[in-house]
Amino acid sequence: MNKPVIPRTGVGVDAHAFATAEDRPMMLAGLHWPGERGLAGHSDADAVAHAACDALFSAAGIGDLGTHFGTSRPEFAGASGATLLAEAARLVRAAGFEIGNVAVQFVGNRPRFGPRREEANAALSAAAGAPVTVTATTSDGLGYEGGGEGITAYASALVYTA
Repeated sequence: MNKPVIPRTGVGVDAHAFATAEDRPMMLAGLHWPGERGLAGHSDADAVAHAACDALFSAAGIGDLGTHFGTSRPEFAGASGATLLAEAARLVRAAGFEIGNVAVQFVGNRPRFGPRREEANAALSAAAGAPVTVTATTSDGLGYEGGGEGITAYASALVYTA
């Protein structure tokens, strides 16, 4: 008798403030957003990709973003979110799991996401080697996202034993 495949789910959250330096590029959902002020952080501060990584790590039970890519790891300074997501997916697979999908929603007033949604989905899906979908919303002026101070991303992931 075959043992049933039982999926595992994980949740990830990441938040970054907008950078004080005007010359920091905005990287979000694996894309560069010309003309937008970037986010502050150790790597490229791609909150969407980071939340996706954390959701994968959570689902596989193998730590979190800080465990694998923390500020104590100088080799990840300035690393792209897509690079981190590809490495997270590799680590999840090395732990004996396959990725079903990742869903991410970010909260912020900018950048205007809708016109580039499919491009972002394609970039992150390519990095993860599995379907990744991204949605966006504002907070109707509430909280630090509504006040234009930063962005928060929430993600869920489904993995199953390979």
